[in-house]
Amino acid sequence: MRVNIDGKILNIDKPTRVIDLIDNKDKNIMCCSVNHSLRNLNYVITTDSFVELYDLNTSEGVKTYQASLRYIVVMACKNVLPKAKLTYNYSVSRSIFTSVSGLGHSFTYDNFNAIKEETDRLISLDLPIEHLMVSKDELLKVYEEFAYYDKIRFVEHETKEKYSLYKCNDYYNYMFGPLVPSTGYIKLYELKQYAPGFLIIYPRGECKGSLPQFEDEKTFRAALKEANRWANISKTESISRVNGMITEGSALELINLCETRHNAQLTHLGDKIEDHIDNIKVICVAGPSSSGKTTFTNRLKIELKSRGIEPFMISMDDFYKDDNYPLDEDGKPDYEHIDSLNLGLFDEIILKLVSKEEVSLPKFDFATHSTTFSDPIKLKDNQPILIEGIHGLNPNIMPSIPDEQKYRIYIAPLGQYRFDSHNPISISDIRLIRRMVRDHFFRSTDISKTINTWSSVRRGEFKWIYPYQNNADFVFNSELTYEIPVLKKYAIPELKKVPKNSEAYMTASRLLKFLNFFNDISDKWVPTNSILREFIGDSIFYTEDKI
Repeated sequence: MRVNIDGKILNIDKPTRVIDLIDNKDKNIMCCSVNHSLRNLNYVITTDSFVELYDLNTSEGVKTYQASLRYIVVMACKNVLPKAKLTYNYSVSRSIFTSVSGLGHSFTYDNFNAIKEETDRLISLDLPIEHLMVSKDELLKVYEEFAYYDKIRFVEHETKEKYSLYKCNDYYNYMFGPLVPSTGYIKLYELKQYAPGFLIIYPRGECKGSLPQFEDEKTFRAALKEANRWANISKTESISRVNGMITEGSALELINLCETRHNAQLTHLGDKIEDHIDNIKVICVAGPSSSGKTTFTNRLKIELKSRGIEPFMISMDDFYKDDNYPLDEDGKPDYEHIDSLNLGLFDEIILKLVSKEEVSLPKFDFATHSTTFSDPIKLKDNQPILIEGIHGLNPNIMPSIPDEQKYRIYIAPLGQYRFDSHNPISISDIRLIRRMVRDHFFRSTDISKTINTWSSVRRGEFKWIYPYQNNADFVFNSELTYEIPVLKKYAIPELKKVPKNSEAYMTASRLLKFLNFFNDISDKWVPTNSILREFIGDSIFYTEDKI
């Protein structure tokens, strides 16, 4: 058999594990792909293969490392606190928040130390982690023995012949995706007590494989906590719960629940702005890609107009420079860099508008990279400026406007549902699916291109958005729990077209697997003013008024 491993050609005469073909004594390689399918390092090669290796500088390596660390922490908890149940919830400062229940009392300092010390011990022993393929009956027996009832609910309606399971000593569990070959691969991590539970801090790709610095983002944390509370009270905290609502004929109720929640957030936001409207001159809306900023800004405009407040809308995209853009690490123009904008012109125009002076507004043409200017306009009294743009929370914009005259809004989907208690769903994946559908159907962008540029988009977010999210005066959670069951019918056919030799194939395969876990919901009943319409079409904000 001929095996190409990262460009090195090997000839082997019998089935061989990937780990036996590489030099990984430092345990820096976390997982691999074999013929463009993601695998653990114990995967046995039985045919001619093309193999790529992934360390902590890659998203694949980080995902494997993080899943393995979650596995070990649950194992540690099972060893020292057998009655405890760990649930991995929302992220706090790029870390995993872990809640603990089933103890009969609050989670204590001694409980935390017991889990931490046992985690350290298991890692120091470098115990092997085996990947098993078992029958459904065998899997359910394990889940019953370990009291993993939410995992039972998740798989009880599946009909596969074999199921994955991971074994370490006498402990069994399943994490989505590959795990490292042994506990000793986990060399960099921190467990931090964070009432009422604790945080798991792990290496991040955007930190080049090092631990991110912890920052207690109070405003953002409160929004995530509220999202988790809502998921629990609405009984939508897991895929099995969401699928159950759909199966029971409650899909319309789920749609109404989610949209009512958005309406309530908008009403609450409208109250806060109205209470301080005498001081507010500028309202900034910012958030990462595919958060629904455009629809949200339009809905906020309507909310404020219903209160007698008529905001004047401006897009920061109209303030791009005509040339001389900063370059990214690949040497390409970095349009998300703050210096791609004419900040001086932006500050000047906002100041003149706030001062009730006449001013001509720029309009940037993305096709020609040129700017034209409107006829002079002048704001009315008590007319705030509503600005949409990714840099809206950055303190370096509009230095001539005092902070107390700015109201900053951060928008992002902060979904808090999970596969099961040990496998949280990535918020980033939800945004990527939104973007793939929108870009393919409304911007004629191939899904492979969207996937391949996602890492660059994410780098820009970590550089220009997330560091400033705690500057927000209000966080709007644009997540709609019913959106994946709706989006899947648009995404799945296109994801299936991604060729196996494409760089996007592994991500496409992972997203296909994810989407297939959900039952379908028709888009027929999605309201025309819903944020979801920004991605699937027929939005009331993008339809010509011919009534």
